[in-house]
Amino acid sequence: MLDGGLACQLEAQGCDLSDALWSARLLADGPEQIEAAHSAYVRAGAQVLITASYQASFEGFGRRGTGRAEATALFARSVELARRAAGSVERDVWVAASVGPYGAVTADGAEYRGRYGLSVRELERFHRPRIEALAAAGPDVLALETVPDTDEAQALLRVAGECGLPVWLSYTVADGQTRAGQPLEEAFGLVAGHDRVVAVGVNCCDPADADRAVRTAAEVTGRPVVVYPNSGERWDAGRRGWTGGATFDPGRVGAWQAAGARLVGGCCRVGPDIIAELAALLGASAANHTEGGAEDPEAG
Repeated sequence: MLDGGLACQLEAQGCDLSDALWSARLLADGPEQIEAAHSAYVRAGAQVLITASYQASFEGFGRRGTGRAEATALFARSVELARRAAGSVERDVWVAASVGPYGAVTADGAEYRGRYGLSVRELERFHRPRIEALAAAGPDVLALETVPDTDEAQALLRVAGECGLPVWLSYTVADGQTRAGQPLEEAFGLVAGHDRVVAVGVNCCDPADADRAVRTAAEVTGRPVVVYPNSGERWDAGRRGWTGGATFDPGRVGAWQAAGARLVGGCCRVGPDIIAELAALLGASAANHTEGGAEDPEAG
């Protein structure tokens, strides 16, 4: 059971996220708010917390006058805050260090387009220092998330593979393709030969797009699938607001599980209330499997 959207919970707590660093700004200016948001998801039943490092970069911190040493400490703080919230309960809670795409750092919506005009090697040079800083902080897994195209996926997989940590790779998709328009079969197939990839899937997409993507990821890779879509509302970049109604139905979780999903949660506009519903459904599903003897609860 993953958590939900960190930003929506921070906003519910009264935080202003209008800065270009988005939630990463609070690593310096309001770390207690980040820990409180993580704790809200732990209380809702989350077993994996994703850190507030999605939009963090040395370049972004540098623009606000933060030196390299201090920026490195802020990357580490993102892991520490999630770890503290995880330690507030008796059960095991993993910490996933968020590695957002290059487009998230430009803060202009490019993560939903991809095709930045950068080579794979240039993307490797951008991501390497931030991945190294996060890995040094000791998370349980690296979450390579909201990846819009295959060039960036290649760069992230190569750099993350140098760190020795488990990783999951999660694309943002629309209409059966990556945001850059590549076939999902091609995109998911990139994990072949990367033994550290423990799950592959999608996030920050419409729930309806997640349905097909889960099946495709499982069929192409044979690996566990990670899925955490948005609420179904759409972001209007011009108005800087959400439009439309929510379509995230916790009842989808059964179909996702049947198709191969093993890590399930929510992204933008999916808060602790929905995560609590998902956790209840997942708990009931696990109990039914155990009681019926359908599968070994220690397997998979």
